[in-house]
Amino acid sequence: MKTNVPQAVGVRFSKGSRVYSFDASSIPGIEPWDFVLVETNRGKQVGQVVKLIQDYRPDGQEPLKPVLRRANAAELALNESIKMTSGNVLEFCKEWAKREKFLEVKFIGADINFDRSYLLLTYATATDERVDLKSLRSEIQSEFSIGNVEIKQLGPRDLAKAIGGIGSCGKPECCCKAHLVEFSSISIRMAKAQGISLTPTEITGMCGRLRCCMEYENDIYVENRKLLPKKKKKVMTPQGEGKVVEVFPMTLSVLVEIPEVGRRQFTRDQITYEDTPPTPQPAQQSGRKGKNRAVAAAAENEDEDE
Repeated sequence: MKTNVPQAVGVRFSKGSRVYSFDASSIPGIEPWDFVLVETNRGKQVGQVVKLIQDYRPDGQEPLKPVLRRANAAELALNESIKMTSGNVLEFCKEWAKREKFLEVKFIGADINFDRSYLLLTYATATDERVDLKSLRSEIQSEFSIGNVEIKQLGPRDLAKAIGGIGSCGKPECCCKAHLVEFSSISIRMAKAQGISLTPTEITGMCGRLRCCMEYENDIYVENRKLLPKKKKKVMTPQGEGKVVEVFPMTLSVLVEIPEVGRRQFTRDQITYEDTPPTPQPAQQSGRKGKNRAVAAAAENEDEDE
């Protein structure tokens, strides 16, 4: 029996936010960049189609929620009006914090859904301690006639993504604000595997946590390290036998200390050593995430040899 596969589309509700999948089977001719009205777990929302999912597979998951229709001009205007109301809610919360002496609380954002039935209010504190804001919730419900108000505290990474800023590397906008949709687990071993200085200013971002960019080239570092000898390994070079003092995974080369010659750099195909691995193709950056275990293992082996 043939199963009808829905025409799935990816919809985003704000810049830099996650892309959610919806069923657009009832909307013929839908295209990327169309604004649509969709049904979510938090009520109706206006979002923008960012991609068509051609090979969507349900895999036993819950059915996708539907795209109700393309958003018309009146709905888009109403959505902009709701955004203005969100700004008013945020100002109301800031004034409330001053009045109630909650000076350690910084309100970051207020997002109201399209049918005004739900509000998500986000805040942060310098100490990351939780604050009792139940009285604020009731005042918002009374002042703005919103039934369901959720108040969420942001951690350092989410806070950096929300407010943005100049990246630690000098980019005009930090990665989490510019393009990262979700955060991955970053380990100090990643810095060791890539030969990055462990000085705090070198490995931490504006959020005070390990930089997300240390994951970008993990795959190529880990795979290329497997093709090279480790530090202190004895190797044979065109200029004689020596000991590896530095490894350069990105160029598939090593720096070798040769007695009476000094330090010389050689590529992988210029050296031989015990247990030399076969010569596969160098790793290419895949752009995928989630190989932290391999990175950790490579770093641990490196530490043991050192």
